[in-house]
Amino acid sequence: MDELRALARDLVATPSHDDPDAAGDLIEDWLREETTATVERDAVGNVLAWHPAGDDHLADGDGSLALVGHHDVVPPDDEQVTDDGEYVVEERDGRLYGRGSADMKGAVAAAMLAFRDAEEAQPEPDGNARPTIQFASFVGEEIGGEGARHAIDEGFAPDLAIVGEGSTGYSGPGVTDVAIAHKGRRASTIVAHGESVHASAHEEGTNAIYRACDAVSTLRDLSVPEVEVAGEALSGSIVATEIEGGSAWNVVPDRCTVTVDERTVPGERAALDELATADGIEWVVEQDLPPMRCEDSAFADLVLDAARSNVDDAAAGTAQHVVKPHATDAGWLSEAGTDCVICGPAESGEAHTATESVSIAVLDRCRSIYRDALEAHLQQ
Repeated sequence: MDELRALARDLVATPSHDDPDAAGDLIEDWLREETTATVERDAVGNVLAWHPAGDDHLADGDGSLALVGHHDVVPPDDEQVTDDGEYVVEERDGRLYGRGSADMKGAVAAAMLAFRDAEEAQPEPDGNARPTIQFASFVGEEIGGEGARHAIDEGFAPDLAIVGEGSTGYSGPGVTDVAIAHKGRRASTIVAHGESVHASAHEEGTNAIYRACDAVSTLRDLSVPEVEVAGEALSGSIVATEIEGGSAWNVVPDRCTVTVDERTVPGERAALDELATADGIEWVVEQDLPPMRCEDSAFADLVLDAARSNVDDAAAGTAQHVVKPHATDAGWLSEAGTDCVICGPAESGEAHTATESVSIAVLDRCRSIYRDALEAHLQQ
């Protein structure tokens, strides 16, 4: 655990909210020094590694399994930064504190060690087959998955992936579960157009606020999709979160906008496009983070078996297949054809907080889960 703690501390201490390059350098250099894998840094700063080593990780073949994370973080709170701009890292009560400890540099450190640990189980190359195990740490996850999308566009296409986002504490306190689905997020704007006139002659114009209110009324009546995953109902949602319109108290507005937060589920979408059929209404999609559902039950069970065999606390309960409410890079990979599960040390509610932290013992547990899953996969 000392090696894992030290690596996690180094990663968490490295600022990466404005520029993730220094954290990427650390990951790249460590992989080159500690593994025999081929290591690549792509044009946007993603760090990729694969076994068996070779020039082409995109060659034809089946059965590749990747450990996936990201090393960019959201901006730190004031108390998480020193006067000279370095990140504050602390250990107390068995936890590692600091920006990115939970989301998700701790999991990246665990994945790096597991990737190295599994090298001995890697078979010799067979012709032009795709490498059997891979590692990826992306940039730009916190701003819509920019790194993952670039890697996918450049050919990154593992058959299977374990994404190390948080899955601890879902079925019970301290349990590291395996998420086999998560919601997506579609952010959009309703733009209502009208005709501006003086309010004293309002009947001569068209009030964009009224049109926006009619659109919101239609939005509230829309059905939201629901699917069943792992015996649990996964429901979408649609919520109007902001409204803006008007320029003065005595002017009928000619424009009003409403921001909509929509949570999407695998395979289904709410009919928000119907809003644009009304007069003067435009519907603009600003961001669309895809949902994820693992379709490979054997792979999901393999990772669950690894999670269940690595329990350091008998009171922690038994790991389960669960669903996650938040979008992750697993959505982009799933959309591209990779079967993903999510398994990681962070508990719900830790990410992006001023007191962000992760259990050091659970980091060690995740390292073992990742290693055991890789080795079980290689033995198939």
